[in-house]
Amino acid sequence: MRTAIWWVRRDLRLTDNQALHAALVAAERVIPLFVLDPVLLRSRNVGERRVAFLFEGLRLLDADLRTRGARLIVRHGAPAHVLPALCREIDAVGVYAERDYSPYATARDRAVAAALPAPLTLTGGLTIRTPDATRKDDGAPYTVFTPYSRRWRAHAPITPRDLLPAPPTLPPLPDLASDLLPDAPVLAPSLALRPGEAEAQARLAAFVQGEPPPIFQYAEQRNLPAVDGTAMLSPYLRFGMLSPRQAAAAAYAAIDAAPDPAARASADTWLTELIWRDFYFAILHHFPHVARGSFHRAYDAIAWSNDADHFAAWCAGQTGYPFIDAAMRQLAETGWMHNRARMAVASFLVKDLLIDWRWGERWFMQMLLDGDLAANNGGWQWAAGVGTDAAPYFRIFNPTAQGQKFDPTGAYVRRWIPELRTVPARFIHEPWRMPRSDQLRAGCVIGQVYPAPIVDHAVARERVLAAYKRARGGE
Repeated sequence: MRTAIWWVRRDLRLTDNQALHAALVAAERVIPLFVLDPVLLRSRNVGERRVAFLFEGLRLLDADLRTRGARLIVRHGAPAHVLPALCREIDAVGVYAERDYSPYATARDRAVAAALPAPLTLTGGLTIRTPDATRKDDGAPYTVFTPYSRRWRAHAPITPRDLLPAPPTLPPLPDLASDLLPDAPVLAPSLALRPGEAEAQARLAAFVQGEPPPIFQYAEQRNLPAVDGTAMLSPYLRFGMLSPRQAAAAAYAAIDAAPDPAARASADTWLTELIWRDFYFAILHHFPHVARGSFHRAYDAIAWSNDADHFAAWCAGQTGYPFIDAAMRQLAETGWMHNRARMAVASFLVKDLLIDWRWGERWFMQMLLDGDLAANNGGWQWAAGVGTDAAPYFRIFNPTAQGQKFDPTGAYVRRWIPELRTVPARFIHEPWRMPRSDQLRAGCVIGQVYPAPIVDHAVARERVLAAYKRARGGE
C-alpha cells in the first residue's frame, strides 16, 4: 500500500485541506503527522495561551481523525530529522504540507526537502491566493494595498464548489509510535474562543447566517469594541482550523445575497479584511527583512526612548488613558483584542511613548491567541508608519479621542477597568479631569485608585514627530 505523510502544521482541519487532499490523491494511506519543533516551542515569540490553544486543537483534530478510522501521530524533534526517519520507517512515497511564508518556515522546509528520501510537496491553503498569484504586470510584488486588492479581486471569486470536502473515511494507520502532547496551561474559563474546527465552522456560520447575519452590519459595528460585531475568526485562521478559502467563499456568498447596498458594502468590507491578511503574507514572502526591521529601512534609525517603566505600564494597562488600558487588560485576560483597540494601543506605544514598535510586536506575539508573524508584523508597521502601505508617520491617534469616538458610552472601558465603573460618563475617557469631589464620590482618586496619564499627548506628539523627521533626514 502506497503511503504518504500529511505534515500537519497550520492546517488543523479536514475541510478544504489542500495538503491532505494531495496526499490522498498520491497514496492509498496517509499518515497525519505533527512535529513538536523545539525551535518554535522555545521561540521568544511563543505564548503559553496560544500553545494551549494549539495543543487542544491538535487533540480535537486527533478525535476527528479517529472518527474516520485514522489518528494523529506526534513526534518531537527537528523536522529535518523526524520526517526523514518516519519516511524510511513507513517507506513513504512523499510528504505533503501547506506552504508557509515566514523566513524560518522557508529555511526549515528547504532543510527538510534536502534531507528527505522522498519528495516534499508544498500546497496552497494558508492564504486565499498565494503570494505569487497576485503580482504586477511586470512580475514585481505589490507594496501598496489598494492596487494589490484590485488585482486580487480580478481573480475569479471563490465559491463553495472550489472547496475540498472533508474525507468521510481514512485508511487505518499501521502501528506507529506517537509522542504525547506536553501539558499546557489550561485556557481561561473567561475565554470565549474555544479551539477546534467545529467551533470555527460554528462561528463562521453564525457570522454569515445569523438572524440577521452580523456580516451585514460589519462595516458599522467593526470599530466598536464594546459591541460583538466582528467574526472573531482570527485564531482559527491562524491555526488553519478554518480554511481562508472557505471564509472568502462565505464573504462572496454574503455579498451576492445582501438585501440592500449597505449590507452588501458590509460584507465586502469583511472580504477586504481577508485580502489584507493575504497582502501581509505576500509582503513577508517577498520582503522577509520586515520580520526583523522596518520595511522602509530609514526608520530603523529612529532614536527611540524605550522607557522600561512606560512599557511596563502599557503592558499592564496602567497608562492613565482608559481606552488604551481597557484594551491592554482585555488582551491580558483573554488573549484577544478588538482590532480598533489594537490600532489605538499600537499608536500609543510608538507615537506617545516613543517605544520601538518591535517591543509591542513581540508582546502581542507572546499574548495573542491569533499571534501570527505576517499579520502582526504588518499591523504594527502600519501603525508605526514604518512599513509598506503604512499610515503616514504624522498620523498619530489621540488616545482620548479614540475612546470618545469608538466607545462613546464607556461600556468597553467599564467592562475592563473596574476602577472606573462608577465614574460619570462625561469623565469616563478623561478621568483626570474630574473635580476632587467627583473622584471621591466615584471612589476613584486619580493617582491612587487609577493612574494619572503617564505622558501628555500633545507634548508626546511633538516629540515623536521630531524623532521621525530626524530619521528621515530632517525634512
